Amino acid sequence: MPDFLDFNEEEFRKSKRIFKSATPKYTTDWYVKWVASILILGAMSVRGVEGMIMWDMLLSLSGLILWLIVSIMWKDRALIMINAVGLFFIVRNLISLIIA
Repeated sequence: MPDFLDFNEEEFRKSKRIFKSATPKYTTDWYVKWVASILILGAMSVRGVEGMIMWDMLLSLSGLILWLIVSIMWKDRALIMINAVGLFFIVRNLISLIIA
């Protein structure tokens, strides 16, 4: 059960630590992760739109590279793995798109 359910209503309203982000704000990694997230959302927004595949690939590539950098900064192996593999897939698809 989530911790916030253990608080009474007054504690819940006045608390400054409930739902507080676990990562610090306005650091280099904070900016990079938000830019990366926006790029990936941009890629997702054009995915499947005819004639926009190159934009999808380039936005995805940029977002994954930035998320890989953040993952390395955080030393988070799961994020490193998923972003590195995703980066490999995007590069492979981009190469096959360019060659075809």
